[in-house]
Amino acid sequence: MIAKTPQPPYYAVIFSTLRTEIDEGYEEMAHKMEELAKQQEGYLGIESARNDKASGGITVSYWKSLNAISNWKNNIEHTIARDKGRALWYKKYQLRICKVERDYGFEKEDN
Repeated sequence: MIAKTPQPPYYAVIFSTLRTEIDEGYEEMAHKMEELAKQQEGYLGIESARNDKASGGITVSYWKSLNAISNWKNNIEHTIARDKGRALWYKKYQLRICKVERDYGFEKEDN
């Protein structure tokens, strides 16, 4: 699914991951964090993709402002999930924050 975002500018948080073999509650936590993020002020949407082996992936979340991103980062439940991710689920992750200054797209009409 492609997130419906407003006219730029807005911000994208790109979260690239390499997973460990440990799965203990990962999917449930990922779902919980997505639902919690949707409740945060300034949240605009999310897109996520995983490779076939589920060992790596990229999640992009969209936000109205840098302040909204900071508030999400400091959310206590998100902090707990992040700590658990470092301890169990991730071999490596990289987070990038970008300002979206322009966007455009294409959608084929159904016939």
